Amino acid sequence: MAHPKRKTSKSRKNKRRSHHGLSEVQLTECTNCGALHRRHHVCMECGYYRGRQVINTSN
Repeated sequence: MAHPKRKTSKSRKNKRRSHHGLSEVQLTECTNCGALHRRHHVCMECGYYRGRQVINTSN
């Protein structure tokens, strides 16, 4: 079985993991009601996505 010849240093390990961080959630204003919602997701306030109603949210 293969094994490493040298110990991987903390700095080298952390450089490799530099792209693993989470980014902030992108919020967009709904064109129908003006509420904030996640990008490319249905607005949970009014149920619209890309200008048309996708889910019925009337209570």
